[in-house]
Amino acid sequence: MSFPNYNAYSNITGQATTVLKAGSGNLHTITFNTLTANEVITIFDNTAGSGTKIGTITVPATPVATPLTLVYDVRFSIGLTIVTATASSDITVSFN
Repeated sequence: MSFPNYNAYSNITGQATTVLKAGSGNLHTITFNTLTANEVITIFDNTAGSGTKIGTITVPATPVATPLTLVYDVRFSIGLTIVTATASSDITVSFN
């Protein structure tokens, strides 16, 4: 039986630098399962929390309802690293 190509995922709940993948791939979505006010999430095309920035997400002081999914559908070439700081939202990142 053949299965379609599904995305991998990672659930991130604390303040950390999380390397999700080394090498090239695609960042599909970031889903906020629970938003925390003033959370800052930085997305890098790298295997470290520095280098080429894909984007920065800042949760407002008064968050909107969750869940909330942001669709990126962008390629990265070196790797995919997510840095969560300031607060601890519960997010799920899907990528391949």
